[in-house]
Amino acid sequence: MSDRERVQALVAALPAAVDESERLALRNEIVELSMPLVRHCAGQFSGRGEPMEDLIQVGVLALIQAVDRYDAGHGAAFSTYAVPTVLGELKKHFRDKGWAVRVPRRLQELREQISRSRSELSLALGRSPTPAELAAAVGVSVEEILEGLESAQAYRSQSLHGADDDEPGLDQTLPSDADDYDLVELRESIKPLLKKLPAREKQVLLLRFFGNRSQREIAEEIGVSQMHVSRVLTRTLESLRAELG
Repeated sequence: MSDRERVQALVAALPAAVDESERLALRNEIVELSMPLVRHCAGQFSGRGEPMEDLIQVGVLALIQAVDRYDAGHGAAFSTYAVPTVLGELKKHFRDKGWAVRVPRRLQELREQISRSRSELSLALGRSPTPAELAAAVGVSVEEILEGLESAQAYRSQSLHGADDDEPGLDQTLPSDADDYDLVELRESIKPLLKKLPAREKQVLLLRFFGNRSQREIAEEIGVSQMHVSRVLTRTLESLRAELG
């Protein structure tokens, strides 16, 4: 008998457990046999800044919920019920706890919609979709798409330094000896300047510094050359520096 068949037999036997100790023993065996399923689900969320041990712990708690709620009378196999339950709890974990800075739920959900639509459109188009194409697919304005991309900065903390020597980092736009009050003042001064930027310049700036994209990735996404992206970044940063005085 395979582990999957064994698990199915155990969950079917749960309702007939004579006491709580027998039920707990059956549930513990189900969880132990189902750990490959949990690790597989958790593995889909690796590389997002959360330790794998924490993801597995979330998955195990979700698996226990699935065991307690599963009804064999519905006809579906336990694994068919358990996988969406575990994946759902992992997604909820990232949505509610994986953000370095709290952002409104609306923007969290918008970010997820953008991510799904980008993957689907990339497959259909054979290239990265433009913000306008994403806006049409998600059903929002281009400005809201840019806002959703900007909110991604809160998903994890990131370095102020550029990805490499050829790409400018935010540290190059800030005075190195500024104290906290200077930084707050500078940040507030930049906000209205960003709003006045043309759509393309704002898009490139947000993707580079808030979306943590390389110049090559930005070029592929908006359909221009990497050299063009570099020129836009240089020109925009110089303009912001000049306006800030």
